Amino acid sequence: MTTQPLLDPTLWREHLYSSGWRAASQAADLIEPATGAVLVRTGRAVAADVAPATAAATAAQAAWAALPPRERAAVFLRAAQLFQQHFDELALFVTRESGAILPKGQHELREAIAFCQIAASMPLQSQGQVLPSTPGRMSIARRVPLGVVGVISPFNFPLILTLRVVAPALAAGNAVVIKPDPRTPVSGGFMIAQVFEAAGLPAGLLHVLPGGADVGEALVTDPAVAMISFTGSAGVGRRIGELAGRHLKKVSLELGGSNALIVLDDADLDLAASNIAWGAWLHQGQICMASNRVLVHEAIAPAITERLVAKAQHLPVGDGATGQVALGPLIDERQRDRVHAAVQASVKAGAQLLAGGSYDRLFYKPTVLAGVKPGMPAFDDETFGPVVNLVTFKTDEEAVALANMGHGGLAAGVISKSVGRALAIGQQLRAGMVHVNDQTVNDDAVNPFGGPGIAGNGNSHGGPGDWEQFSTWQWLTVKDTPPQFPF
Repeated sequence: MTTQPLLDPTLWREHLYSSGWRAASQAADLIEPATGAVLVRTGRAVAADVAPATAAATAAQAAWAALPPRERAAVFLRAAQLFQQHFDELALFVTRESGAILPKGQHELREAIAFCQIAASMPLQSQGQVLPSTPGRMSIARRVPLGVVGVISPFNFPLILTLRVVAPALAAGNAVVIKPDPRTPVSGGFMIAQVFEAAGLPAGLLHVLPGGADVGEALVTDPAVAMISFTGSAGVGRRIGELAGRHLKKVSLELGGSNALIVLDDADLDLAASNIAWGAWLHQGQICMASNRVLVHEAIAPAITERLVAKAQHLPVGDGATGQVALGPLIDERQRDRVHAAVQASVKAGAQLLAGGSYDRLFYKPTVLAGVKPGMPAFDDETFGPVVNLVTFKTDEEAVALANMGHGGLAAGVISKSVGRALAIGQQLRAGMVHVNDQTVNDDAVNPFGGPGIAGNGNSHGGPGDWEQFSTWQWLTVKDTPPQFPF
């Protein structure tokens, strides 16, 4: 039986999703990075669109939170079924819109299904505890929704990095306003809106306003928004953190960081090279968990370097939707130029360019830089491109010091045949997620996801972190009768 397509571009054509599909005052072409073709002309929000959206979200939220838990859970189960039923269609669109290879688009759909299934369990979980109290009084600490949650999501994994907030925030009883990156408004917003609308989510609870910094700032400062969840660059994250603090809002910042992958001298050379290549070049390095700094023991550095150069010279680059390439395009010219500038500046500072370092349109070749040292952009900054930055070390202590020389990392990895030695190093690394005998790009949907320092403000989405993130404590006491006071 042929499944009817779910996506309906006529809904997004010059439209927003806010109290239903409505015409936008502005519009912009959605460009496919691999081909330069216009996929559709979508609506684009302006700052004035935010207040009506948050007002509608506020109006809808209380009734949603009061729904019986099984009814709320059923919405997420139906959403998961829709993502599964339309898997191929939606995975292909994510691939095309985000400039990915098809397996990456398929991965986003698998995780979307998992996020919805996990969210379906949340309304049925315990949401508080009974506290010790005096006789005749019941004392309860319970989790209650925040109200309206604002989500500002990025272009690189638009479906995952939006839905990992939207699903648990809704499941906890909140309403949500999404500002997806305007380069990926469908995967980061309109697709989610269509799925949840079809799944029976009550009207007014979810809004999608793709737009620029003015829309994001309006969302952060809107008094109806109780929390902001932002995933993106450290510079923008600092600005959002400042605004949120000024307006006394809860804020969760996931900003990536310069992640370190340490390869010890006893590592299997082929396995280590495979891990490095995957961690650094997957999705063209446009991943917050990418293996930015690859620290290799000097004894094996030449052999590792040789293997990586060979991989770089043979991995095919092109349109990921064809299923015939390993790397797709960077998201746009601005990102390509930023990556290229970092490579050139590092070479000028003394790094050796051993492979790549060039591009055709948005297709940047997998690149290997050796001799990378502190003070170079390749060491100090998050490249966010397909670049292996090789740093050598002599001792385990030096490896730890180099890895922690960044301003906090989201993820780290250590590869060694000695699990005990690798674990001892891993426990010293300043990162929110540490992987022994694996590269840095890992996420299982049920794990806490976050990191310290420049990686964000230490908050974690996912698994045990969701109730803590998207609800707050309320103390409730109950007595049979009011007491008699001496006044």
